[in-house]
Amino acid sequence: MVVVGGGPAGMAAAISAARQGASVTLLERYAYLGGLAAGGMVLVLDDFADGATEITVRGIAQEMVERLHALGLAVYPPSDDRILSDEMWRRWSRWGLFDLYAKGPRKSIVYAVAFDPDGWKRVSNDLVEEAGIDVRLHSWYSAPIMEGDTIVGVICETKTGPQAILADVVIDASGDADVAASTGAPFVEGSYMVTTVFRLGNVDTEAAEHFEHSQPAECHAVNRQARRILGGSWAMWWLKTPLPGVVWCNCPHMTGYDGLSVEDLTAADREGRRRIAGLVEFAREHYPGFERAVVIDVAPQIGVRQSRLIEGEYVVTKDDVMSRAHFTDSVARGRGYYTPYRALLPQHVEQLLVAGRHYSVTPEAQKLSREIPPCMSMGEAAGTAAVEALDSGIAVRKVDVAAVQRRLRRHGADPGDIPSPRARPAATSSAAGSAAASTSAAAS
Repeated sequence: MVVVGGGPAGMAAAISAARQGASVTLLERYAYLGGLAAGGMVLVLDDFADGATEITVRGIAQEMVERLHALGLAVYPPSDDRILSDEMWRRWSRWGLFDLYAKGPRKSIVYAVAFDPDGWKRVSNDLVEEAGIDVRLHSWYSAPIMEGDTIVGVICETKTGPQAILADVVIDASGDADVAASTGAPFVEGSYMVTTVFRLGNVDTEAAEHFEHSQPAECHAVNRQARRILGGSWAMWWLKTPLPGVVWCNCPHMTGYDGLSVEDLTAADREGRRRIAGLVEFAREHYPGFERAVVIDVAPQIGVRQSRLIEGEYVVTKDDVMSRAHFTDSVARGRGYYTPYRALLPQHVEQLLVAGRHYSVTPEAQKLSREIPPCMSMGEAAGTAAVEALDSGIAVRKVDVAAVQRRLRRHGADPGDIPSPRARPAATSSAAGSAAASTSAAAS
């Protein structure tokens, strides 16, 4: 089996398959594993829980958190703190561990996780090594190897030239549907803001939080001007990290850039760095606690949120996500929504699965369902489904989803297969789903 992409989804796919006996090669174009969690420095894991009580994403994603926490490189609120109160908001909001989708200035504290990016790389290396995975970094996916409409391997570019790797199953965890698109599988293109994430060091976070709480009007004015300089950011443009004196800045957000364009990605990096320099100069002068702030690093990967989205056997819609529609073939979960196995199956190509933010979903729905934990849940499901198909001697498209769900539960994951009167049957036609995706793409 070959997994293309060593980000959170690809890593989960590779680990789940290898732990169940598959021989797995994991290809990654960068010099590290972790994708946007590590190289993109998306340093809060959201969509782990449905409200304050139910943790919905488990399995390998939760194992990552436990290992990071044991190293002192992950922070999350204890269960007693996961409530809506001024005290808890003051304690945890600057970690970013609150319900992103709640309304109002004060939000409930939920199970979310702040972590260190190099810790993520370290734990990733440990997990893949323990699983016996053949990891090949510095390997840039180039083309599929096809026999008719079946993918039988991939070609990747390396410093020593192109290399071919054959496989019975290929999992596309590239984030941009690179493999699926190159096989001729249908897809739509969406667009969303991109971000050049950065971290600052030498920040006195206690002084900064004291300013926030003791002089709220003055702090509000300073933050408003900071956001103007950045040109786009969340309300809290800086958040604490597990490293003392180091803050995470998930900004500046920039629109109008194509995440598939070399020219746009180059321009976004330059523009982001220009805005960062202006922000640091301003913060040193006007924001207590930031007087000695320095840029530690700018993420080596541009934060691309949306590009290609495959058209699978079912296309998840915004209504599916918002109404928490359940599917009889659900294999993965987010905070309160479910992902059907059919959304991991591209049309018109055999023995290919996808996992991650490029799954079969409308652009509007993807914006609500693309966080790292649910993408890891998809990856674990894809790796498990691949093993079930190989062990049964059948195509991945014909796999017994109930058997996949049983495997996932045995390994500690939550496939979200609880019976529900709102369940969408697996017989829903792909034509209807494809039409929904095409209509949505045109609207965006």
